[in-house]
Amino acid sequence: MGVGTVISSILAIIIALALVIALAWGAIWLLKKLQDRQMGLADQGDGKGNIRFIRALPLGQRERVAIIEIDGERFLIGITAGNISLLGRWDEDGNALIAGNSPDRGTL
Repeated sequence: MGVGTVISSILAIIIALALVIALAWGAIWLLKKLQDRQMGLADQGDGKGNIRFIRALPLGQRERVAIIEIDGERFLIGITAGNISLLGRWDEDGNALIAGNSPDRGTL
């Protein structure tokens, strides 16, 4: 076996690997776009989707609080193994719509 044969074999392997990686990246990108469109989260022209995760803080092994934004409103939610509860809600201007032990507080 000559040096030229070894080099061409290695080059063929590198090109095949690059092609597989490019195809995998393209498939993942396409699936993400299709999933966003199916869930109604496709871009609305302003570069933002409907739902945006802001931050989460773990409180235990299965409990956490999280802040999410939906169409400009921010929600503080409590997440446990079997329940998601609305803890607070703010509008685009930062005015509290639901906070603390408000009677409007509910479960999502």
